[in-house]
Amino acid sequence: MATADLLDRCAFPDGELHLGVSGGADSVAMAVLARVAERSFTIWHIHHGVRPGADADAAFVETLAAAWCVPFELRQLELDPGPNFEARARAARYHALPAGVCVGHTANDRAETVLLNLLRGAGLAGSAVRMQSAHRPILRLTRTETMAVCEEAGIAPCEDETNRDTSNHRAAVRLRVLPEIASALGRDPVPILNRHADLISDALEVVEAAAAALDPTDVAALRTAPRAVATEALRSWIQATTSDPYPVDTATIERVLQVVHGNHRAAETVGGHRIARSQGKLSISLASPNGQADT
Repeated sequence: MATADLLDRCAFPDGELHLGVSGGADSVAMAVLARVAERSFTIWHIHHGVRPGADADAAFVETLAAAWCVPFELRQLELDPGPNFEARARAARYHALPAGVCVGHTANDRAETVLLNLLRGAGLAGSAVRMQSAHRPILRLTRTETMAVCEEAGIAPCEDETNRDTSNHRAAVRLRVLPEIASALGRDPVPILNRHADLISDALEVVEAAAAALDPTDVAALRTAPRAVATEALRSWIQATTSDPYPVDTATIERVLQVVHGNHRAAETVGGHRIARSQGKLSISLASPNGQADT
């Protein structure tokens, strides 16, 4: 495989590039491809300050940038390794990176997210996995291809030891679930799951257009709307109002629909928020930091 042959499947944005490089094979391959494409770029690295190997990763990425004579920006985070660490780290990472940053997510990452979101009951939006928070120029490449890019460039990327910890749901999907599916079906599920996400994304555009015209707090309107449209209107409203990091799950929507149809007066969402009905309108009471909904 010649690295240059992969450029047709890359989607780098126009102008000066800002590349988020962790030191792993995917983000390093993204940087190699940008260099092969003769693009001008700055390398950004986020030091989460939690993993034992984080200092070595930062040094590796800085050395790589110096070898290529490209600008390097390091951002240090201070995170408590407590509950919801993955979601909090993601939010802090994107806050520290510049707008329009490019990240090295691949088709494998998207396939993993499809499965994780399906099992979380994240609905249409979760299944679409649009990944709109940043540019993902190598989303059509596979992890096998990014590793091959690094090998061809003579670069031995870093390896995050937590990626092999199958107590982490994503690692379990990557190392156990997807290989088992491949073995059972006799074919790679990654392209299938990516095509599924593309189809759902197309269908979701139609549903979103209808949902945007619907008042998500109007009980009568929600009752008469097609279920998919009412569901999307509620999902979008709850997500925007609560700003929770994970997509609103199906179980939450089901509970809220019970309120809409008069079976309950109120329902609790994931995160401890409370949605109540009064005089034909829905309202959200946001959870306070101690986990109780503010009244």
